[in-house]
Amino acid sequence: MVDKEIYGQPSFVLENELVSLAITKLGGHMAPVVFGAANERQIRPYYISPWQDENHADMPAEVLVPLRGDFFCLPFGGNATPYQNQKYPVHGETATGEWTFVDSEEVEPGVSRLRLVLDTLVRKGQVTKEVTLRDGHPVIYQRHCVKHFVGPTPVGHHAILAMPDEVGTFAISTSPFRLGMTNPGVFSDPANGEYQMLAEGKTFCDVREIPTLFRDPAVVDCSRLPLQRGFADLFAVVADAESSAGKPAWTAAVNTNENWVWFSLRDPKKLPMTAFWLENHGRHSFPWNGRNQCLGVEDICGYFADGIAASARANVLTEQGIPTTVECREDLPLDIRSIQAAVPVPTAFDRVEHIDFRNECITLISESGSTVEVNIDHSFVLGDESYQ
Repeated sequence: MVDKEIYGQPSFVLENELVSLAITKLGGHMAPVVFGAANERQIRPYYISPWQDENHADMPAEVLVPLRGDFFCLPFGGNATPYQNQKYPVHGETATGEWTFVDSEEVEPGVSRLRLVLDTLVRKGQVTKEVTLRDGHPVIYQRHCVKHFVGPTPVGHHAILAMPDEVGTFAISTSPFRLGMTNPGVFSDPANGEYQMLAEGKTFCDVREIPTLFRDPAVVDCSRLPLQRGFADLFAVVADAESSAGKPAWTAAVNTNENWVWFSLRDPKKLPMTAFWLENHGRHSFPWNGRNQCLGVEDICGYFADGIAASARANVLTEQGIPTTVECREDLPLDIRSIQAAVPVPTAFDRVEHIDFRNECITLISESGSTVEVNIDHSFVLGDESYQ
């Protein structure tokens, strides 16, 4: 069952009084999403690519056809190099194949769920997508169960936010991290009409000081985006699981012009890294044509965006004890969970400095001292491996 065509793509719809979302049949991309009650202020944080009403015949990658919102990647990454004679599309079949409707129902009072399923062909397996909304929670709960698909693979969520135009108005922060690093190779190649600002394979301890390719400025503040127009870049941070002390790792983006915050929660043992894709009019080939401005906030287990071959072999991250693949087993389905949410914040609320986790709620605390409380079942992302 497909509910309607939205921005050029047949889509499934799920909604309650606080959240309305659409998921494309092709690729399972989640957008548009509206957070907020119909009679109150509403937030639309996700990006939708500008070519949805254009001809898709010559797209250089299948994932670009529906490109929008958030989507599940298996295997995550470019996948340019085959792995064990298997050639995967960019971000895998879960981001490019056709999802099949299973059911949409109220599983208990106040809890609604949409289930979709996709059979993978390159490596045989089945992925079930569950998207759940709870009354009173401005939150999207996502769960992906991967059956069969035996072997190592990078995996992740590829959220894409609509980035404001004004320099420095998007305030970015994360839970404590043990390692920060720019993309280890060329991310944007001028030979392909692409340009990058950040250095290659350089480490950092603070997103306020990330090394560049230039002498001046030698570092840039990536806690306030967008940066200077004309570049497309990638950097990543690896969560400090020990400092989490059994709590979710988090990433937050505050739109300081529109006064809202988007955030994601994850299990750092399964998705240890967040990769940030800074797309600021830096790509000039088709279909980008220099017109894209967005922020990818990608919670992953992988070797940056290089794909399965690079992730499955020894690399600079695995040498430091950081996993870049998960192991899919025949006897135990892989269970990947994610929470994404967006709520209004006071005018004085700037960059998220800390999140206080309490029973059935969290408090977002800004650098200015402003706070926002959110009803949320944050224990969801740390759920056990059982799957029914």
